[in-house]
Amino acid sequence: MWQHEYTAETTAAPPAVWAVLSDLDRWTDWDTSMEAVTLDGPFAVGGRVSMTPTGQDPIVSVITRIEPGRAYADRTEFGGAVLDFSHTLTALPGGGTRVAHRLEITGPDADRLGPELGPVITEDFPEAMAGLLARAERAA
Repeated sequence: MWQHEYTAETTAAPPAVWAVLSDLDRWTDWDTSMEAVTLDGPFAVGGRVSMTPTGQDPIVSVITRIEPGRAYADRTEFGGAVLDFSHTLTALPGGGTRVAHRLEITGPDADRLGPELGPVITEDFPEAMAGLLARAERAA
């Protein structure tokens, strides 16, 4: 298994962050690594999300977890690896939100593909997180 987590905090409350995060069709407004993100069907566990990373072919992910105001996760199968992405929102005692964006790579080829793909995939986590939090702060 290969894993990476990036965490940041914002003054925006969890509902403001969740409103931005859960609007998948608008992810390209704040996640500059994506050319297109489209929710195919309902925003629900089992729903499919088509994502087109900049300069790449579209990939399809399946929503694996939704806890409104608290967590969103999806899974992408890639060759011999399974990529599990998650966003977890935690309300801070003094107000605001801590957001953790995590990637876990598992599967038969995870030991080989994780160290190769993981750093490439996660290198934009700080920039994407900054975009997410800035949009949530503007909306709050």
